[in-house]
Amino acid sequence: MRPLYNALMFLMLFAAMETHAQPYPTRPIRLIVPYPPGGGTDIVSRPIAQKLTDAFGQQFVVDNRGGANAIIGTELAAKASPDGYTLLFALPANIAVNPNLYRDLPYNPVRDFAPIAQINTFAMLLVSHPSLPVNSVSDLIQLARSRPGKLNFASSGEGSGPHLSMELFKSMAKVDITHVPYKGGGPAANDLVGGQVQLMTGTLMSTLPFVKANRLKALGVTSSRRSQVAPDIPAIGETISGYDFSNWHGILAPRGTPLSIIDHLNTEIRKITSSREMRDRLASLGAEPVSGTPDEFAHMIKSEIVKYQRLLIAAGIRRE
Repeated sequence: MRPLYNALMFLMLFAAMETHAQPYPTRPIRLIVPYPPGGGTDIVSRPIAQKLTDAFGQQFVVDNRGGANAIIGTELAAKASPDGYTLLFALPANIAVNPNLYRDLPYNPVRDFAPIAQINTFAMLLVSHPSLPVNSVSDLIQLARSRPGKLNFASSGEGSGPHLSMELFKSMAKVDITHVPYKGGGPAANDLVGGQVQLMTGTLMSTLPFVKANRLKALGVTSSRRSQVAPDIPAIGETISGYDFSNWHGILAPRGTPLSIIDHLNTEIRKITSSREMRDRLASLGAEPVSGTPDEFAHMIKSEIVKYQRLLIAAGIRRE
């Protein structure tokens, strides 16, 4: 019996080695975007997914799972099998803000995820509906002070970048503007264009087409200096000294995903973001590419969590 037992053990070990040695990936990969289609996050994620598809020879499928301020999609990714076949498109709202906004968050961004790569960093654009009688940040401040609480702004959700950029604006400009949260940037922009709300900050990539079509008015970019994509639009910091608010995108995997897969994905993503084609594409969308290691991305995430904790406290936003 002993020789038979040894033979069976050898076959089992050989089979396990064969399984482990299988190349990655061997089937389609799901990239969860925790927002509805049409927003800035969706606009960036799709070309990245296509380039990853080209690089790996397997389909990277964008799966929009919006709702609950990006909690639904992020929780889904956190609980997915750590095998490299489910990834998460991340941004400050779901990774750095939500942990400071909700007491019973069903995921922990540090404990439950393995950072793969940061993709970009970008400013946003403050825009208004054409019916609002303002043409500059100064005009908006003057109008808001004359109508405290009467103006409103849309955002892609409580604690999102568009929300917090306006909370910082309100605090530094000393104005009272009412927040109207939506389930994503796409629905928020649609209602702004339709005149249901008056203001919002959104990504340059999602708002500039409406500005060029004269369906929205551009008031200022949220960075400390003007964007190379739209140099004629002033920076908000030109009117409010010290104002600066930037955003970013990145890709995470469920914690426990093999390091070999993490490193493979990081290598390919860095090749993609370093390519002239993608750099030009991101620049056209108002974003600057970032090429770093998983450890550098992990360090940045931890610093972002601390940064947004301070911002939420300063804005008087209490943890729910």
